[in-house]
Amino acid sequence: MKTCIAIDAMGGDKAPKIVFEGLELFIKNHPNVDIEFLAFGQESVMTSFMTPELSKHVRLHHAEEVITGQLKPALAVRMGRRPSMGMAIDAVNQGIAHAVVSAGNTGAFMALSKIILKTFDGIDRPAIPALIPSDKGCTLVLDLGANIECSAENLVQFAVMGSAYMRKLMNIENPSVGILNVGSEDLKGNQIVQAAAHFLRDHPLVNFHGFVEGDDIAKATVDVVVTDGFTGNIVLKAIEGTVRLFAKQLKKSLSGTVLGKIGALMAKPSLADFKRFIDPRLYNGAMFLGLRSIVIKSHGGTDGVGFANAVQVADEMVRRNVIPDLQAGLEGIQ
Repeated sequence: MKTCIAIDAMGGDKAPKIVFEGLELFIKNHPNVDIEFLAFGQESVMTSFMTPELSKHVRLHHAEEVITGQLKPALAVRMGRRPSMGMAIDAVNQGIAHAVVSAGNTGAFMALSKIILKTFDGIDRPAIPALIPSDKGCTLVLDLGANIECSAENLVQFAVMGSAYMRKLMNIENPSVGILNVGSEDLKGNQIVQAAAHFLRDHPLVNFHGFVEGDDIAKATVDVVVTDGFTGNIVLKAIEGTVRLFAKQLKKSLSGTVLGKIGALMAKPSLADFKRFIDPRLYNGAMFLGLRSIVIKSHGGTDGVGFANAVQVADEMVRRNVIPDLQAGLEGIQ
């Protein structure tokens, strides 16, 4: 099957440069994949990044308007399908593309996707999930910034969506779910997390573990960790910052002395594996859970490697035909 992916070429801190670098890297790393990209943006700018190899797989579509990172979602909604982001989303809505990828304004991308593509029945708000490296592979954490304020009902929906994701896409038969809290005791937390826990304890679609704390994410105490977008985004950025600090200090220590340099040389293969394990770019690309189509959000500050990984996520989601599976997993939410 030939995959067609719509790209918001103007979205991201360093777009469109990193977008086309990412597309070229993906094509180079997947020479046997039958794929086409529809890149939406300012044609005069995009043309300068086209190469002979990209021309075989990428079709440019001109957009007069661009949604900036500072634009409020409400204003982006008023712009509708006119900017590059709206045009890319609408390509999926029209059935021209199978999925859409953007590194642009998260709030605008979420709002436009929800309006144009719609959510599954029973889902009020889509959520941004991410697989965080852990002792057992990965822990799914959601929401990571799409919904700053959440009700107990929203957290319950996130738990159901996260369970369906891990069951259908990660082949975990009965994924365990925890709510992020300031302690694991049943009496801890505010009224929202308490109410959500009350609903989840007897929920037929969720294997509810109880409350978990921040360090339980890396320990893989549960398969799915649920929280509001405000907290989730802070957790994600804190983890990323800690990893960068650790990697920087490790490099400094190993290069500071002759013995350290000798040790680093001997451990080079292991260090290379470690570097890949903690590289956030290789985990870039999150699917907006709850939408009726495949919408992939790339980190706004990523580079070409990270954007290529987001494109790979989109391609994999299309080829695995995940939307029917997710819909089946959410049928009982109503």
